[in-house]
Amino acid sequence: MKGTILICCFLSLMVLAITEETAAEEDVQTPILRDRSHIEETLRLASDKPAGNAVALHRLREIYHTAIRPMEQAYKYSELRQKMITDDEIASKPMVVLLGPWSVGKSSMINYLLGLQDTPYQLYTGAQPTTSEFTVVMHGKKIRTVEGIVMAADRTRSFSQLEKFGQGFLEKLIGVEMPHKLLERVTFVDTPGIIENRKQQERGYSFNDVCQWFIDRADLIFVVFDPTKLDVGLELEMLFRQLKGRDSKIRIILNKADSLATQDLMRVYGALFWSLAPLINVTEPPRVYVSSFWPYDYTADTSRDLFKREEISLLEDLNQVIENRLENKIAFIRQHGIRVHFHGLLVDRYLQTFKDKMSFFSDPELVFKEIVDDPDKFYIFKSILAKTNVCKFDLPNRDAYRNFFGINSVNSFKQLSAHCSYMGDCLLDKIEKAITEELPALLSTVALGKNPNPSSCDATGCGEIPKDRYRGH
Repeated sequence: MKGTILICCFLSLMVLAITEETAAEEDVQTPILRDRSHIEETLRLASDKPAGNAVALHRLREIYHTAIRPMEQAYKYSELRQKMITDDEIASKPMVVLLGPWSVGKSSMINYLLGLQDTPYQLYTGAQPTTSEFTVVMHGKKIRTVEGIVMAADRTRSFSQLEKFGQGFLEKLIGVEMPHKLLERVTFVDTPGIIENRKQQERGYSFNDVCQWFIDRADLIFVVFDPTKLDVGLELEMLFRQLKGRDSKIRIILNKADSLATQDLMRVYGALFWSLAPLINVTEPPRVYVSSFWPYDYTADTSRDLFKREEISLLEDLNQVIENRLENKIAFIRQHGIRVHFHGLLVDRYLQTFKDKMSFFSDPELVFKEIVDDPDKFYIFKSILAKTNVCKFDLPNRDAYRNFFGINSVNSFKQLSAHCSYMGDCLLDKIEKAITEELPALLSTVALGKNPNPSSCDATGCGEIPKDRYRGH
């Protein structure tokens, strides 16, 4: 009897001990969520500041359609640069694109900024490669996912041009809409992680071309690394080639920094610079943000204050892009207009040289082939540099025009002097006025916080959303 009682007491004590040990383990393993108040404060999510200046946006669209677009169409600029600008792109929110190796925390970073952790609609994360799609996280009235084929077919969005990458890519494109204060002001794009041992053809679409499309339209580019993935392979090297010339948009992030002791973190920081040095050909080293961008508290005995300051610094960069959205749009359209202007001048110069070299007995094809193959012989580019205030590095590549005229007959274009109306309106005069007067004036007006003169808007009203000709009204 006593033995039975002793056994029962022993078993009870064992059960109690196991229960207490399990409860203690659960308490230890339960992660502590980090305070998010600095995100709300830095990004000013509590403010009800209007999304943008409708009058200025309308004026910007008006300048683009009346002064820049006509020259684009007359000289088929989109076939040279493979770049078209739509009204939706002009009015679109700033876009933040996240790039980098697999499982470095890109999706976790978006979840953290939006507060999506432990919710049914958080982006899927894990230690293994998890994101195989291009995921566009954008604002919507309700939470829902949008298939890539729907995003490309909807002409009211700014993603219709993605159709050119084929059905294989559209199946790897997905949109996530949700009502969120931050998404009212910015759109995030989560990209598939770079896996160096994967061949391009295995993706079913041109990964680099798709990345280039998003890079060209991004207002801010986060290139994310973690301490375990610092090696640079062919695909990452190609990605940095595509980022050249966009240094002001790039922010390099060393994520998961709290997983290392301070001394090890310094070594990893130096190793990251060593890996990126051959890829970033700039005199000033890039800014690297060192922190841990996920919702849980920093690991004990790490540089918590440093990580938080780095995080706030990156959030301030993001907020500046959001606040300067309209100014950036105007500057972007002006830069685009300058490139279109140069293209028109170059095509005109090719045509004039062809006309000067032709004689009654000349073979037109041979004459023009000689001009296209060796434009320097005929001072095509040098004549433009002499007449305009432009750097030679801003002009298109000479080989690009060999390909351009390979698919476009020289006889399909008219010289700039022929693009004038009876009232004296010329394409060249309009685009030069837009570049030198109208767009700088609009930029100054917006920078001072004023509205453009309402008289510059047409009869439809400055605040009206442009009609979509693909839909019924």
